[in-house]
Amino acid sequence: MTRERQLTDAFAELTDALVRDFDVVDLLHQLTLRCVQLLDVDAAGLLLADQQGRLRPMAASTEQARMLKLLQLQNSEGPGLDCYRTGGPVTCVDLAAGGGQWPRFAAAAQHAGFIAVQALPMRCGEKVIGALSLLRTATGRLTADNLHIAQALANVATISILHQRALEQPEATTEQLRAALSSRVLIEQAKGVLAERRHIDMDRAFDSLCIYARSRDLRLSAVADAVVHGKLDIAD
Repeated sequence: MTRERQLTDAFAELTDALVRDFDVVDLLHQLTLRCVQLLDVDAAGLLLADQQGRLRPMAASTEQARMLKLLQLQNSEGPGLDCYRTGGPVTCVDLAAGGGQWPRFAAAAQHAGFIAVQALPMRCGEKVIGALSLLRTATGRLTADNLHIAQALANVATISILHQRALEQPEATTEQLRAALSSRVLIEQAKGVLAERRHIDMDRAFDSLCIYARSRDLRLSAVADAVVHGKLDIAD
């Protein structure tokens, strides 16, 4: 499949979700996978700010603990936090040489095998709701074309959360952000339940949830809730 076709499919998939009922966490997870597929990056994650302005991991291209830890660290320091606070992109082409402003994040990223990072804002006008983090295992920065695509994907992520109707109703926006964050917590719990029950890793547990939800046209959060409360047993 050509890169042009991959781009077309990615934006068609994402925009199609915006005109029907969709699960925010599932959609954003697909978006991070598209980032890895389309861009010169090895991992991607989306951070969303809660009502207190603290960044929370919302979606990642891998559910491995090392990636989730890197996203969680950015609540206190990291390129994602700086990006969220300034509303502009943040780049570090070599964490070994230039990651001194984020010592804990830089050390954890290198330990996980990542050398360079790019963070892009999730913003609509003056409103910034989070950041897209892109990680690479080699030094260097993304090309201008890749950055353009990455920001476009971040914009789609922002629109998918805010919606035009919610932009005109601040209380609705707040509730939607709260609900999205709550869904992520529920999904984490369901992953743990499945991983322990079936003796599998978190990536496989998350994939099982997604496959079950999509194959039955169910919301991912609803499937997670059923698993957590013992109403659903997902088998291989």
